[in-house]
Amino acid sequence: MDEKERRDILAALLDTTRECVLVTDEGYRISGWNEAARRTFSPNISPEGRRISEVLRELDLHEAFRKALDDGLESDIRLEIGTGRKFDVHVSPLRLGETREAIAFFYETTRLDRLEVVRQEFLSNISHELRTPLTSILAFVETLEDGGVDDEENKRRFLSVIRRNAERMNTLIADILELSQIEAGKVAVEPKAVGLSGLVNEIFTDLGSKARSREIKLASTIDPEVRVFADSQRLEQMLVNLIDNAIKFDRVGGTVTVSHERRDDLDLISVSDTGEGILPEHLVRIFERFYRVDRARSREMGGTGLGLSIVKHLARLHHGDASVESVLGRGSTFRIELPALEK
Repeated sequence: MDEKERRDILAALLDTTRECVLVTDEGYRISGWNEAARRTFSPNISPEGRRISEVLRELDLHEAFRKALDDGLESDIRLEIGTGRKFDVHVSPLRLGETREAIAFFYETTRLDRLEVVRQEFLSNISHELRTPLTSILAFVETLEDGGVDDEENKRRFLSVIRRNAERMNTLIADILELSQIEAGKVAVEPKAVGLSGLVNEIFTDLGSKARSREIKLASTIDPEVRVFADSQRLEQMLVNLIDNAIKFDRVGGTVTVSHERRDDLDLISVSDTGEGILPEHLVRIFERFYRVDRARSREMGGTGLGLSIVKHLARLHHGDASVESVLGRGSTFRIELPALEK
C-alpha cells in the first residue's frame, strides 16, 4: 500500500468521527483533518499546509505536538479556545509508512462543563435554602429543651415558628422533586380543551383570602367562551404560581389582572400586577432555578425560588413558552404561551 492509499484511508477514517481531528507533519504543518476540525478551527480557509500555531495559538497544544513528534510521547491537555468552547485533547505520535506525524483528537466538553456548573450551583442553592429553616427549627427546639417548654407565654409562638419552617422545608422539597421529575422527562401532559375563564375564577376563589389580606383586587377579562388547549391540572399549576406571585409582590391595594389574547396560532394568557416592577438585569434570569429578585422578601413570604422555573418547564412541555415584561413603577406581566386550539 503506497502513501497516497494510506492517506486516503486516514482521511476516510477521520471523517467518520464527530470529534475534531488534526494531523501535523514533522514541520508542524497540518497534513490531515476532518470536516468537524475545519468548521471549528479554520472555517474560512483550508487548514492544509498551515502551521498549527496559525490555527490554534495555544502553547500547551504546541508543546504536546512537540512531544509527539520529537520524543514519541502521548499527551492529554485541557484547551479553551477564544469562543469559550472547551476541549479535552489527546495528542499522540502517528506513523504512515516512513512519515513521522502527530495526531490530535479534540473531545468537546463545553456542554458537560456547563452542566457541572449548573449541578454545583443547584446543590449549593439547595443546601442554603434547606439550612435556613433548619437552623431556625433547631434553635427553637434547643430553646424549648433548655426550659422554654415551661414558658407558657412563648411556647405556642416557638411551636408556630417551628411548624412554619418545617412547612417551608416540605414545600421546597416538593418543588425540587417536581422540577426534577419534569426535567427528567417523567412528567407527561395530556392537552385537551379547557375553559379558561372558569379555571381562573376557581383559582381566584382559592387565593381570595390571601389577596384580601393585602387589599388586592383580583380581576379577569377573559371571555367565558375562551377554550385553550392544555393539560388542565398543569395549566392550573402554572396559573396558581403566577397569580400567587403577583399577589405577594404587588403593592398593598393593587390589582392583579388575568387576561387572554389569541395571536396568530398562539393563546397568550397574561397575569399582570401593579407592583414596583422588575429591573432589566433580573428579567433575563427570573425563570432560573432559585433565582429571586428580592431574596429576603421572597423567603419571608414563603417562596421557594422554583415556582417560575416550574412554570417555564411546564409551558415548554405544552410546546409553548413563558415570558415576562415589566416597567419600573408600573408593574409586571407574566405570560404563558400555548399552541392555539384548532377550530
